[in-house]
Amino acid sequence: MKAFITVIGHDTVGVVAKVAALCSELNINIEDVTQSILQGMFAMIMLVDITHCSVNHEELHKRTDALAKEMGMQINVTRQEVFDAMHTI
Repeated sequence: MKAFITVIGHDTVGVVAKVAALCSELNINIEDVTQSILQGMFAMIMLVDITHCSVNHEELHKRTDALAKEMGMQINVTRQEVFDAMHTI
């Protein structure tokens, strides 16, 4: 199952490393990533495979929320099927 992880906040050292470390810890495979810094704001979108994630979706949200709070950023996880349903005409 695919998902999108989005990260937004003030640019700081180690954002990609911390999010990637959490993905690795939870057995989430990062398939594609794009990032940009827009006037000092960091923005990243990751396409990930959560098929073999070691925690359920609720726990995944708890873990990403905790990381977001630690970094002072916003992190969202959206399963691809939810994203597709939201954007289907």
